[in-house]
Amino acid sequence: MFKQAIAICKKDFRSEIRTRYAINALLMFIIVVISVIKFSLGEEKLSAEMNAGLIWIIIFFATSNGLSRVFVSEEERGTSLVLKLSSEARSVILGKLIFNTVLTFIINFFIIILYILITDLTIKNIALFSLSVSLGTLGLSAVMTIIAALISKAGSKGTLYPVLSFPLLLPLMLASISSTWLTIEGAGLSAIAGELQMMVSYTIVVITASFLLFELIWND
Repeated sequence: MFKQAIAICKKDFRSEIRTRYAINALLMFIIVVISVIKFSLGEEKLSAEMNAGLIWIIIFFATSNGLSRVFVSEEERGTSLVLKLSSEARSVILGKLIFNTVLTFIINFFIIILYILITDLTIKNIALFSLSVSLGTLGLSAVMTIIAALISKAGSKGTLYPVLSFPLLLPLMLASISSTWLTIEGAGLSAIAGELQMMVSYTIVVITASFLLFELIWND
């Protein structure tokens, strides 16, 4: 199963490198949004809570644009049938999850670096900030992957993605914003332990549910 998943992940990366659809769209979106924020703020400094909220808003909309096509592109190219015949359903969902997770980490790295450079944000606890963003990213990619599988079977794919993903992501987003905000202010591990536990539990539940439900969705 794992070998098939890695092969599917590599296929998606090769396809993305050839077309650069998601990468180009995401880079432009990130640069434009962060630049607009900077020009709107001028010399004004935001609070740590506001900075954390803006970072995760940018991450949410950037990943919504970039990750939604992971299964839609298979349906559009007509390659979903080949995947069904050549790979197990669990291998497909695992391969897509790995691809989305790696892509999300790359996207979020650029978002945070650009945000720090443009807004002069000072992070007092970088290690826990990185941990908070990483756990939030993993949960985000897990939800986005299974939602992408669901909407690939629907007619109005573009409008369904944010509508379905936001309610499911709300608990994760609240915990991610809270832990990110506290680590920007320099809080220790004990202060964000509850948020970290929530993010880990949430991600485990979503991934488990995805593996249990995906075969029904994929073979529909």
